[in-house]
Amino acid sequence: MKFSDIKALLFDYGGTLDTNGRHWANVLFEGFCHAQVPVTEEQFRETYVFTERELAKTPIILPNDDFLTLLRKKTDIETQQLVRLKYWQTTETKRKELNEKIAVYCDDIVRKNLQITRPVLQNLKEKYKLVLVTNFYGNISAVLRAYELDFFDAIVESAVVGVRKPDPAIWQLGVVRAQCQPKQTIAIGDAFKKDILPANQLGCNTIWLKGETWQPENNDESIPNAIITSFKDIEKYL
Repeated sequence: MKFSDIKALLFDYGGTLDTNGRHWANVLFEGFCHAQVPVTEEQFRETYVFTERELAKTPIILPNDDFLTLLRKKTDIETQQLVRLKYWQTTETKRKELNEKIAVYCDDIVRKNLQITRPVLQNLKEKYKLVLVTNFYGNISAVLRAYELDFFDAIVESAVVGVRKPDPAIWQLGVVRAQCQPKQTIAIGDAFKKDILPANQLGCNTIWLKGETWQPENNDESIPNAIITSFKDIEKYL
């Protein structure tokens, strides 16, 4: 199918633009495995959830932090927690060494994915307004600059606007920033419950980037207007 009368594209960031549909917990655990940190996936997931809660309640991520800096801070909390829980017995020197290895490995994954993402966004920018709608820490502008992703006409960032997905209100803000009606937009994201469902409730068209989720999901695949498994496939519909 081809969409018609579309004026704006509303993009999710994490898991969509940077990892091509992979949940960040899966990417980070791959990084831990690459660095040969001897922990189970269950132990890692426990520390992942702990870290996300810490980042939500404490201003650890600063507005000028690029993504590699964010990754270093995030994995530092995760590896310290693993040691604190006695899931990983290691020296502080070794912990810091492997922490850096994880962060750089995950940053490399993003940079490889962006070799596909960047030209697609550049092409779409010529035809549509592009709006970013993201749950992020207040530093998304610094991340976009560092990754040369300055394609967006407007940015709606949860830490700035005070509302988070899956609340449809954050997508409504994206529609408002796009200065058009919901039916004239397409919301594009990897998270079915955080991106596709709330945007659909507002009357937006949706494209679901179906990839590696946090856990198995049973989603109604009749809801999205289109389902893709690679970010580059967006251009087939636009």
